[in-house]
Amino acid sequence: MKRILLFVLTNLAVVVVLGVVASLLGVNRYLTANGLNLGALLGYALIMGFGGAIISLLLSKPIAKWSSGVQVIDGSEGPDERWIVDTVRRFADQAQIGMPEVGVFHGDPNAFATGAFKNSALVAVSTGLLQGMTREEVEAVIGHEVAHIANGDMVTMTLIQGVMNTFVVFASRVIGYLVDSWLSRGEERRGPGIGYMITTIVLDIVLGFLAAIIVAWFSRQREFRADRGSAQLMGRRQPMINALARLGGMVPGELPKSIQAFGITSGVGKLFSTHPPIEERIAALQQSA
Repeated sequence: MKRILLFVLTNLAVVVVLGVVASLLGVNRYLTANGLNLGALLGYALIMGFGGAIISLLLSKPIAKWSSGVQVIDGSEGPDERWIVDTVRRFADQAQIGMPEVGVFHGDPNAFATGAFKNSALVAVSTGLLQGMTREEVEAVIGHEVAHIANGDMVTMTLIQGVMNTFVVFASRVIGYLVDSWLSRGEERRGPGIGYMITTIVLDIVLGFLAAIIVAWFSRQREFRADRGSAQLMGRRQPMINALARLGGMVPGELPKSIQAFGITSGVGKLFSTHPPIEERIAALQQSA
């Protein structure tokens, strides 16, 4: 969950910055000055949509290290660290990807993989996970994270987020232009009016929430696939089932205070969840071939 949450928050921040810069440069005013230029708007939406997603992808590894306090290890620190590194290397070789960086961070049970490229990713596990699980269960979790890398999930989520961002930017400005035109009918003026500005701001937020629901749905499907990937790397599915059952009985890793408000666990918030319920993941693994 931390991997996707950090990606989404970084992407949101980049898009907001790009939007502010575009407004200061007068891009919105240019697009609406003499009627809406749909071709120019689509180009603008693509740059805004994919620009934010790609920049956040490229920044994902250093931001994850910084925000989680990840200490990169190479196995020379001790027998436990050597076992973790050797496990990651074995799974990476099986998955035919480059050896990821390996890290450990202090905190409650958690693990994540991130990075823009398959051959230079990062796999990190928490001290709480290492202390609360058997080695076989930790192996299964590591296999799950390596499967995320091998499946190219960060790139996939970047493309999906980029498409959603592009849709939000394009649709909100088209609708904003139509609303503004209706409100100012009969008036002679150049450039966008207050109707355009308010409508685009409101729709950026509303459509952004709808886009987040779609991105979260895709993320949940990638979790099911990574669970199956772990089972394939382990040669059997029971270790991953045991790891999931163990996680279900643990207190999950606490999010940083700055993003605790984004931790949604029930009600309509389930639509925004990046991970399926543990019970569904176990059932899907049990039913898989």
